Amino acid sequence: MSTASGCLPASITRAAPRPAPPPATLRAAAAPQAAGLAPAARTSSGTGAVLPRSRYLTVLGWAFTLFNSVRMAAYLPAVWAIYTSGDSGQHSLWTWCTWFGANLTMALWLRERNGGHFDRAAAVNLGNATMCGVTMLLIAWFRF
Repeated sequence: MSTASGCLPASITRAAPRPAPPPATLRAAAAPQAAGLAPAARTSSGTGAVLPRSRYLTVLGWAFTLFNSVRMAAYLPAVWAIYTSGDSGQHSLWTWCTWFGANLTMALWLRERNGGHFDRAAAVNLGNATMCGVTMLLIAWFRF
């Protein structure tokens, strides 16, 4: 048995051949994803029809608004529980401060990205920041 390094058979020490690069059509199809661009949304009908990007973005924008508006209402049970019990011991002030800051800075960042105008996404984040701020103030009020 012949060995290249003295210990291993020659068949093990040979470099494995590199796989062939993907065809140009596959590289071109992967380019938008590699560049961070979202692929077009497909319909669930199974026909392979593609929604126009503008419709996809409209639906996505309204879904964002809907779910984040519902999220604003979801703060109310915590606010009500703290207010009626007068006990904020089970709520983390640090967590609510973090959520307040995250929502507020996101609203301001979106405003800046939109040329200084509040769009729907910025308004929703501002609403979430407001609800986090209310909760944060109640926690602090009953704790200190």
